[in-house]
Amino acid sequence: MNIILCVKQVPDVTEADIRIKKDGKDIEKEDLEMVINEWDNYAVEEAVRIKEKYGGKITVITLGDEESEDVLRRALAMGADEAIRIDEEGFEGSDPRGIALGLYHVIKDLPFDLILTGAQSADMGWAQVGVLLAGMLNIPYATLAVQIEIKDKKVIVKRELESNTFENVELPIPSLITIQSGINEPRYVSVLGIRRVRKLKIEEKFLDDLEIPPDKVGEKGSIIESMKLMPPPEGKGAEIIEGSIEEVCERLAQIIKEKGGL
Repeated sequence: MNIILCVKQVPDVTEADIRIKKDGKDIEKEDLEMVINEWDNYAVEEAVRIKEKYGGKITVITLGDEESEDVLRRALAMGADEAIRIDEEGFEGSDPRGIALGLYHVIKDLPFDLILTGAQSADMGWAQVGVLLAGMLNIPYATLAVQIEIKDKKVIVKRELESNTFENVELPIPSLITIQSGINEPRYVSVLGIRRVRKLKIEEKFLDDLEIPPDKVGEKGSIIESMKLMPPPEGKGAEIIEGSIEEVCERLAQIIKEKGGL
């Protein structure tokens, strides 16, 4: 079972003080910790579990700068076998199609049975790259997978839908699956484990290697333009309701009525 993993490095903004760049098009990332995208981390764990059960090889791919090799090393420490980094130069400002195009030109020449990606990225939240990649490769796909079972050279995927409903779909191999968070419990990666794979070679690919016209990716090839980022307007402070349970309930009902809720 040959599995290809697409992962991304994103800034950890959980407890960070976010500052917007002067041009208003991005946030300042210099002081932010860069981590593996949450959904991608679940995808790595799922790929490793499939490999442990059925055998095979895992190739992990990212599109980013040299620092993004850290997420590749993390995937290797978890159980991936090979890693490829597509250099981000020329891809800056790409829309989902531009990113998928870069991945496509690497993956199309590789043998694979499954491609796993995260359902979306924590920084952009497009949830489109995996689907567009499947279309370029002309293979079937399933999104928001919360369970994967391989049976008789087919993949049975349990998908999460809205309103706490699910559906099962059956896909032939090869196919692409985007992974929803919570599908598993990603294993702990120790510093020693990452050091153990530190010397493993990471293959590098550049825009010129992929023979992609420069105007098809980056800002020139994007149909999306980032106009301006801004913090949300500051509102009034919260009203603290005090008193007995009856008094609190009465005041709360009054507020809801005043705001048109009743």
